[in-house]
Amino acid sequence: MKCLNQCFTAFMALNEALALRYAARSDVGVRREANEDSGYASARLLAIADGMGGHAGGEVASSLAVTAMAALDESLPESGVDLLAALKDAAKGVNHTLRDMSEQDPTLRGMGTTLTAMLWDGATFALAHVGDSRAYMLRDGALYQITHDHTLVQSLVDEGRITLEQAAEHPRRSMVLRVLEGTGDGELDLSLREAYPEDRYLLCSDGLTAVVGPETMFNTLSEISDPDEAARWLIDLANRGGGPDNITCIVADFCAPTGAPAASLIVGAAAERKFAV
Repeated sequence: MKCLNQCFTAFMALNEALALRYAARSDVGVRREANEDSGYASARLLAIADGMGGHAGGEVASSLAVTAMAALDESLPESGVDLLAALKDAAKGVNHTLRDMSEQDPTLRGMGTTLTAMLWDGATFALAHVGDSRAYMLRDGALYQITHDHTLVQSLVDEGRITLEQAAEHPRRSMVLRVLEGTGDGELDLSLREAYPEDRYLLCSDGLTAVVGPETMFNTLSEISDPDEAARWLIDLANRGGGPDNITCIVADFCAPTGAPAASLIVGAAAERKFAV
C-alpha cells in the first residue's frame, strides 16, 4: 500500500474505572502526493483535522489545529475543566493564527482546515466540530454519526432539495461551507455528551467517508475488536476504493483499563511539522 502510514495504539486510564483504548492511522492515499490530514490521540483528547489550500497551506492549517488541541493536554488541569470553553478558545486561537500567517505569507492565503475534537473528563466529553471530517459512535449494535457536515450537499439535503443518494453523486459534494480559515473567531458546533462502557468512537477525514459507506464502516467497527486493526482495515478499504484523498482514522473504545499508561500520539502532517503553540 502506498502510504505515509503511521499507526499507534495506546491504553491510558481516564479514571479508576474506565479508560480510552485507542489507535490512530494516517495515510496519504493512492492519488495524493502529500498528506494534508493531521490527527492526535491521548487519554482525554481525540482530534482530527483535514487541511486545504495551495503551497502546503493544507498541511500547515491542519498541523496548527491539531497542535493547538494537543497543547490542551499540557495546559489544562486533569479535572474540573470547562470542556466546551477549552475547545472553543483553542479553535479561536487557531483561527487567529491562520489569519496572521496568511497576512504574512501570501502563498498561504486561502488555507483552512476542518476540525473534529473530543475532550474528555471522566465519562463526560465535549465534542467540537467544523467542516466535513466526522465523528461516529458505535453503541448497542448501532452506528451513529454524531457530527453534521458543513457542506453544500448537506445543506441541500437538510432543505429537502436532494436525497442522500443524490448527495453522494453530486458534482459539488466536496464543497465545504464552513472551516477554520482565519475569518471571525471560528464558528464551531459544540455539544456536551456522556460516554458509556463499550462505546466505540471513530473520528475520520472525508478520505474515508467519500469512499467507504456507513454499512461497511459499521461492519468493520463491529467485527474487529482491536482499535488498531479496525483503523488499518478502514484505511485499506478506502485505498482499495481508489484512495482519492488522504485518509485519517482514530478509533477509540471507552472501556476498562487494560494496560500501562502511554504517551500521547500524533499522526499525519502534524507529525512532520513541529509547531509551537
